[in-house]
Amino acid sequence: MRRYLPLLALTLATILVTTLAAPALAHQPFFEEEDIKPDSPWAINDPTISTAVYATLESETDVDYFTFEGQAGQSILLAMTIPQIEGQEDFAPTMALLGSGLPASELPSSVVRPDDAGAMLLPPPPGPAPTFFEPFSRTYYWDRQESRVTLPATGSYLVAVWHDTGQMGRYVFVIGDKEELGGDLTFPLKMRSYWTPVTGPVTQPFQSAYMAPLIAVIAGAIVLIVLIGWIAIRRRRKSK
Repeated sequence: MRRYLPLLALTLATILVTTLAAPALAHQPFFEEEDIKPDSPWAINDPTISTAVYATLESETDVDYFTFEGQAGQSILLAMTIPQIEGQEDFAPTMALLGSGLPASELPSSVVRPDDAGAMLLPPPPGPAPTFFEPFSRTYYWDRQESRVTLPATGSYLVAVWHDTGQMGRYVFVIGDKEELGGDLTFPLKMRSYWTPVTGPVTQPFQSAYMAPLIAVIAGAIVLIVLIGWIAIRRRRKSK
């Protein structure tokens, strides 16, 4: 049994690391921990890196905001997917890119527009949405709008997300297409809580107050398993 201990330890460590890191292989996933408001928009560090924010429109007037810094002439992918949760078959929010140099466009009164900012509307396409399977989280989604936008000026941009008729539901805001490791390592632990219908104000999955000790326990378990495997391998080598 002892001779199999290194293999067992390394196998368990691999399973833990793979489980936590797998979603980050396709994009950098994050969850909305509290409502994203115009005075505290979600900051995207690099709009070229594939990032997916799992968010919620939780009231009839809810508008979520995402912000990023862009360069004139930069090509940025903006997309929306809808988790295949019961009742969301027709859920289709609208997006708008807001910033300098964009054309003048009419927006709902509920959308906060920065001073002197133009807007590019990105509505969902009509008709049934295609379905796709996300292999890392093993979940299904409906594809909604997707657009590659060339930024007209250097500066700050906002993306606003809302529903034209006030429907509530879950959505995934996607920006960028360059794949790099990163995102929320506890993504698999939050997914089950997120994957539920929305009927009103929601408690976001795994509030941050609980995440620090949970991450510490998981990280400690991984370190311990790897350490046990390393010690066992050294002992085995010395005994030869």
